[in-house]
Amino acid sequence: MKPYSDAAPRRLIPAALACLLLFLAPVLAMGLTEDERNNISVYKTAEKGVVNITSTVMGYDFFLRAYPQEGAGSGIVLDQNGYILTNNHVIKNARSLEVTLWDKSSYKGILVGAYPEFDLAVIRVKAPKEKLFPIPLGDSENLQVGQKVFAIGNPFGLGMTLTTGIISSLGRSMHEEGGLEIDELIQTDAAINPGNSGGPLLDSSGRLIGINTAIISPSGGSVGIGFAVPVDAAKRIIPELIAKGYVSYPYIGLKVFPLIPGLPDFLGLPVEEGVLVIEVAPGGPAAKGGVRGPKRKVRIGNTMLPVGGDVITAVNGKATATPDAFVRELRRLRPGDRAVLKVIRDGKTRSVTVTLGERPGR
Repeated sequence: MKPYSDAAPRRLIPAALACLLLFLAPVLAMGLTEDERNNISVYKTAEKGVVNITSTVMGYDFFLRAYPQEGAGSGIVLDQNGYILTNNHVIKNARSLEVTLWDKSSYKGILVGAYPEFDLAVIRVKAPKEKLFPIPLGDSENLQVGQKVFAIGNPFGLGMTLTTGIISSLGRSMHEEGGLEIDELIQTDAAINPGNSGGPLLDSSGRLIGINTAIISPSGGSVGIGFAVPVDAAKRIIPELIAKGYVSYPYIGLKVFPLIPGLPDFLGLPVEEGVLVIEVAPGGPAAKGGVRGPKRKVRIGNTMLPVGGDVITAVNGKATATPDAFVRELRRLRPGDRAVLKVIRDGKTRSVTVTLGERPGR
């Protein structure tokens, strides 16, 4: 019998340690946490898909002399055909657009189409395909408050900048300068500043979940209240913007008025929330679907209000307590879609189905 020897085990221990140290060397050398490695990975993956956009608009001085003004924003590469997604307010009224890619090369941007209702626009550049790195589109339907997010953009014209944060809230609404309500917004505390507009909000896998669009700030800089248009809203309209240059607006052919305090009792209505139909366009979708318009006018304060029409309380099962809510539910639909209206008529609840048309003049 051969004598026992522990030589083999002693040779294996240093080898195992060497493998372990080789594996840990990058971490030990750089001192990176798992969270930091995720930050770096997302940035390296997405940075080439973010562009800087410089817009030139004409301003006027006190003597009405025209002079060019520059603005800066960001954009998201959609595909290798040169289509880029950004905010409508980044390119609005621009006389020229300059798009700078990740390698500092610049190209003229051409407006393809805009959708002010969601503050989105698509522009295009004629750049070589090998310079265009599309950011993969994620989804925003299943986002969670507290989920980590990343914002990349061009704040204050500084160039590619990464900020991180979480989703602070979902389903936010706000009015833009033109008075239009933008809804379904993602609220985040990731730092968003002027110039970030139009840039991506990404999840921890580097997928696009939102388009950074606005902040609430008394100083003009980030105070941790930023908003992004959800990517699902963008996915609904991008194909139309590219194909037609505009989005077909659904048209129902009626006007509504809010049920202000006291009005339901005054009209003897069995509901406190909903919108009163005060006008139905002759021959329009609502008229064809059987929506009832007003029968008479009554004075309420200093206003003569048409009354006696249907009160709409829901569209396709979604409550419409206010005119904004009513419009919001219609905006989810497209021309040709059917809108099932829950209405109060003569004190009773019934359903009216309307096939939407396309808004005239588009």
